[in-house]
Amino acid sequence: MLNIKYLFIGVLSALLFTACGTDNSSQSKENMGNSKKVLFVLTSHDQLGNTGEKTGFWIEEFASPYYFLKDKGVEITLASPKGGQPPFDPKSDAPESQTESTKRFKADKDAVAQMANTLKLSTVNEADYDAVFYPGGHGPLWDLATDKNSIALIEAFYNAGKPVSAVCHAPAIFKDTKAQDGTPLVKGKKVTGFSDSEEDAVQLTDIVPFLVEDMLKENGGIYSKGDDWSPYAVEDGLLITGQNPASSELVAEKLLKKLN
Repeated sequence: MLNIKYLFIGVLSALLFTACGTDNSSQSKENMGNSKKVLFVLTSHDQLGNTGEKTGFWIEEFASPYYFLKDKGVEITLASPKGGQPPFDPKSDAPESQTESTKRFKADKDAVAQMANTLKLSTVNEADYDAVFYPGGHGPLWDLATDKNSIALIEAFYNAGKPVSAVCHAPAIFKDTKAQDGTPLVKGKKVTGFSDSEEDAVQLTDIVPFLVEDMLKENGGIYSKGDDWSPYAVEDGLLITGQNPASSELVAEKLLKKLN
């Protein structure tokens, strides 16, 4: 009788182990299947007008949303107009500009390698992603604002019912983007972006090709802003925009909620 008892316990344990293993496997596959994919588009422009100084993307505006989304299981792909290593603004790498996210990025060999090998924007297809995010920095004012591939990509995402998000100077991408009726994409929509007062504070009003705030208003956007350098983000349908570097994670939070 004792042997039969042990045999019964063994069979029962095996059945329970198998059942648990099956559930975990199914759950794992389900989670993998639900993984969202977000495309990050970075500038390839590195010259700050005719000043002789360098510019590019602002590291914090990339790193903070990157890790916020990645830590939530979002799969992120990086692209830029020229592909390869996009330039970063040297000022965003200064000691006073460092945050926990920028420090994490510098120590993250995989992320650094991914950044060095961004996809060329002309090879990217909207159908492969659930949303697009544009980090700022002054670079986008010169290239992404008028880049034909970027414009087509943004319009494709929007027309497919997918979120389009941008922070700080990156709302410059809405300069030439159009809705299906041919009007500016931001017309009649609530938006924000780097304010005129913030541009004046960094003494680049006369250097940049245009002011983000003024352009958004001229295109019919319903522009609003918070206090200079404070977190402020606006969501209107599929458009999510942030005012300045401090707003980058807030934009990512709104984007994640939109994806879920």
